Amino acid sequence: MRRAMRLSDPAPASAGPLELVEDPDLEPAPGEVIVEVAACGVCRTDLQLCEGDLPARRLPIVPGHQAVGVVRATGDGVDQALVGTRVGVAWIAGTCGRCRFCRRGRENLCEQATFTGWDRDGGFATQLSARAEFVHRLPDGFADLDAAPLLCGGAIGYRSLAVAGLGPGSAGTRLGLYGFGASATCVIQVARYWGCEVHVVTRSTAEQQRALDLGAAWVGGPAEQPPVPLDAAITFAPVGDVVVSALRALDRGGIVAVNAIHLDRVPEYPYELLWWERQIRSVANVTREDVRSFLHLAAEIPVRTTIEVHPVEQANEALRRLADGEVTGSAVLRVSRTD
Repeated sequence: MRRAMRLSDPAPASAGPLELVEDPDLEPAPGEVIVEVAACGVCRTDLQLCEGDLPARRLPIVPGHQAVGVVRATGDGVDQALVGTRVGVAWIAGTCGRCRFCRRGRENLCEQATFTGWDRDGGFATQLSARAEFVHRLPDGFADLDAAPLLCGGAIGYRSLAVAGLGPGSAGTRLGLYGFGASATCVIQVARYWGCEVHVVTRSTAEQQRALDLGAAWVGGPAEQPPVPLDAAITFAPVGDVVVSALRALDRGGIVAVNAIHLDRVPEYPYELLWWERQIRSVANVTREDVRSFLHLAAEIPVRTTIEVHPVEQANEALRRLADGEVTGSAVLRVSRTD
């Protein structure tokens, strides 16, 4: 039997919106694989879905889009050699492959895209099904629990760096990170690997110290400004005030990349903050290439994650701790029946 933590009615995390259910083992559809899940990260997007800030596309639904496991069965049309392969299942679950966005390598903008844990059941379960071309072979060197946060926090952070205009040739670039949770933990390691000077704004003193340990040049609280003008900034909090704070810290021509699927609002601000070709850009989903490129880079650096582990049956507690700001790094569910 498959066990899953299922959402039927969104509610505050403190109310425990997920219920443990059991149903028959999954059978693979044509073109799909069945993954036996070992671990699954708990993302802020999962929290927003469970609490109703992110409108549900389907109910009931099993959240979780940072799933690590082993392929146990393949459907018609899928190479059976995949059975036994360790894979990750990320946020992007399917695209049409035909629209102008898909044809131009921008499948993250596909209007028919589907998403793991939003459109189809995700990894808060002992099994999940996925389209075979949307699973990712995982590099050696990462344990299941440590690999899980790379699949969303890491991949979307990697895309955020690109949206902010950063890449391997960015040595000396001044980058601001506003918030320092799971995604920023990965981002700072990539940015430092590329030689960027990183400034971190977060209210948590523990996160400030963690940022310094990972090579931040400066850390401060929400009321503080970085000591130098920034060339780029990435915001992680779903709060519009933070976007304006980051914009205020930018030098001429700088970019603020907003790493959030849900934002409460962006308050009014004077045009002078945007003047001199400053930009605000949203980061929308990821492509499969984002995930694969980041996993390769993460193994090369290597990127290290900070995790807090919960049994899958305690997914509600993981959500509550995330909502209350008590999680350091990433919350990860231990799912495997054999662990």
